Amino acid sequence: MAGRIAVIGSNNVDLVTNVPRMPGPGETLAGSHFATHFGGKGANQAVAAARLGSQVTMVTRVGDDSFGGDVLRNLADQGIDLTHARVAQGTANGVASIFVDPSGENVIVIVAGANGTLTPADVDAAAEDMATCDLILLQLEVPLETVYHAIKLAQRIGVPAILNPAPAAPGLDLAQLHGLAWFCPNETELALLTGLPVTTEDEIAAAAQSLFAHGIGNVVVTLGARGARLVTADGVTSIPAIRVRPVDTTGAGDAFIGAFAHFLAAGEAPEQALAQAAGYAALSVTKPGAQGSYASAEEFAAFQATTVQS
Repeated sequence: MAGRIAVIGSNNVDLVTNVPRMPGPGETLAGSHFATHFGGKGANQAVAAARLGSQVTMVTRVGDDSFGGDVLRNLADQGIDLTHARVAQGTANGVASIFVDPSGENVIVIVAGANGTLTPADVDAAAEDMATCDLILLQLEVPLETVYHAIKLAQRIGVPAILNPAPAAPGLDLAQLHGLAWFCPNETELALLTGLPVTTEDEIAAAAQSLFAHGIGNVVVTLGARGARLVTADGVTSIPAIRVRPVDTTGAGDAFIGAFAHFLAAGEAPEQALAQAAGYAALSVTKPGAQGSYASAEEFAAFQATTVQS
């Protein structure tokens, strides 16, 4: 049975340029292709969960420009409830400029725009609807005070929250995360936020386990092509990756988190939810763009029937 998820977070319009290689300082390169896509970590994760079948409501702010209107229409087309999506008057929508090289690797520059105006009051306004959800999903492309407030509200209303601390914010106060059910960094974010090395499996486990002292319940460390590690009070579980030929890795992390939230909210055990999320993220990198690469439940089921875990 599909679960209900509240996503509190960002939306962007992605401006994607394909380049022969990444430019150096002061260098001008001719790109081979340009396209616009819908993105933003909050919106990406919301779309991934919705396409898999979750009932998703989104708490977000869009600009009062044409991009903002486009974002709202896109989210509505995905079946996402926009009751708590507000227009930030006099503010441009968030945008991300993305450069993708032939190997599928990317660099990204983000301008927060309306995302920077999402406030604790916006979260409070959605509290009644959030209380009916199975999960609350958060990221760090909106103000930290809003994230902290949402975590505390989740505890008050008894709904488990997932925080994907991306992009990593050095100023993130781990003490404010007390009571968080799920913390899902990648290895770079884990190193930055804990100040600990993550060059070996034992170091990754130790860094993740150090977060328990801050009252965080469970940690999932994503490792790209090396899969993920589930770190709980009971130990460490390795989640294998899926072998694919990558086309564009943009949004793969968001595909993973959105899928994990979907399967967890649907009642699956964490290990199984993560294994399915690894497959969903792998499928996403075989297509260009972020949201445009996210599969429906039917497409994902067909992909699962043909994959072999690495």
